[in-house]
Amino acid sequence: VQLVESGGGLVQAGGSLGLSCTASGSTFSINAMGWYRQAPGKQRELVARIISSGGSPNYADFVKGRFTISKDNAKNTVYLQMNNLKPEDTAVYYCNAVSNWGIYYWGKGTLVTVSS
Repeated sequence: VQLVESGGGLVQAGGSLGLSCTASGSTFSINAMGWYRQAPGKQRELVARIISSGGSPNYADFVKGRFTISKDNAKNTVYLQMNNLKPEDTAVYYCNAVSNWGIYYWGKGTLVTVSS
């Protein structure tokens, strides 16, 4: 599975950005897709995740009510709409896919910078 992200960039606090990630390869094996982020000097953390078969997405507490994850199964693409961004949201955002066998795949990451 290969993951290619797009979006990200620089935005002022309170602004919005959208990320997208398209999967290719053995996409039939994907069980879930989502987004993680890693800020400088911090560990990578889960932002949001959505299961391929449906059900409610999972969000980290720090993005609830501000970020929305969605998925287009036909396009093998997952989206992350980020609203009311805060400076502490500044990080490299990584697309993630998990296979039915528990294998994790990662995109190269895209930088989101929120200025105060």
